[in-house]
Amino acid sequence: MRNTLLILAVAALAFVSCAKQESNETQSEYSSPVDGILLKDFNPTVVDNVPVTYIERAKFDIIDMHAHDYAETEEEIAQWCKTMDEVGVLNTAVMHCSWIGRPFEEYVAAYGPYKDHFRFWCCFDYTDMSEEGIQKACETLERYHEMGAIGVGELGDKGEGDTYARPGDGTGIHIDDPRIQPLIRKAGELKMPISIHIAEPYWMYLPMDETNDGLVNAVTWHVDTTNCYGYDKLMETFENALRENPGTIFIACHYLNMNHDLPRLGALLDKYPNMYFDISARVAESAHTPRATREFLIKYQDRVLFGTDNGMDPEMYRKIFRVLESNDEHFYIPDYGYHWALSGFNLPDEVLKKMYHDNAERILTEYK
Repeated sequence: MRNTLLILAVAALAFVSCAKQESNETQSEYSSPVDGILLKDFNPTVVDNVPVTYIERAKFDIIDMHAHDYAETEEEIAQWCKTMDEVGVLNTAVMHCSWIGRPFEEYVAAYGPYKDHFRFWCCFDYTDMSEEGIQKACETLERYHEMGAIGVGELGDKGEGDTYARPGDGTGIHIDDPRIQPLIRKAGELKMPISIHIAEPYWMYLPMDETNDGLVNAVTWHVDTTNCYGYDKLMETFENALRENPGTIFIACHYLNMNHDLPRLGALLDKYPNMYFDISARVAESAHTPRATREFLIKYQDRVLFGTDNGMDPEMYRKIFRVLESNDEHFYIPDYGYHWALSGFNLPDEVLKKMYHDNAERILTEYK
């Protein structure tokens, strides 16, 4: 009996040992070689034999409604003009922000010799928020308008107020703040559109974990709302301003950061005829849902404006043209910081003409 038990014990140990060895071999056989690859390093090479379109010049003349004071020298301004001529951009809106460029008077003087290529936008002055100070700010806005400013912007509120403002600190001042409503009304009286960056793409507010669809980019631009307005609260402030200022045109930069929810953006456009939106700096956020975005742009073709917001390089423009004009599919633009493939919209000519030029020209007619 004792020998029998001993034999059974040895057999059991042998079985367990074999099973463990088989398990290890199976695990080794089926272990993935990508286990050590990080998502941030994802840089695939497309293997699909599909059309690749290179568009050197836009199909129609363009008014770029969203750029900044990128050029640091007169030579760079001249080169930018040359690039614009090459790619088909008639003129560019140079937005005024505290985080880039110089005081309004200085950048107007710098770009002045090339004014046929550029249109100037200015900030609201929040230096003095008293009633008297706001009146002075309205006078400053009129003075900037006389100097050539055709719009106000880019205002920017990612939760802490207009932190893009120059020269005064706009922290804590949101677009529906009662104190700045006289400034907004004055912009309307002067026929100066207000271009405003509200919030950020939605996934930048979501948990930074494996469920986040835009994780790589979202981590870089994550918004901490602990002590500031969150996404929906910011959208509420913007709608308040739209509703209370029907005589002022608002341009929501970057699809109003609603690429993830175009029906919501469409509902605002349906409700407020004084609202437009630009497509600047949201190529990757829009071109991963090409059919939905194409349908949206066709439906709201009278309210969409072309914008870049990505520097002066000629290839930057051409990447945008490829998305808007071509029918290409499954391609990557790594510098946009996402891990998904993009596809072109193949927009109809009548939509391209309005987006590229006609809608902006209609808004800015009085400043030709």
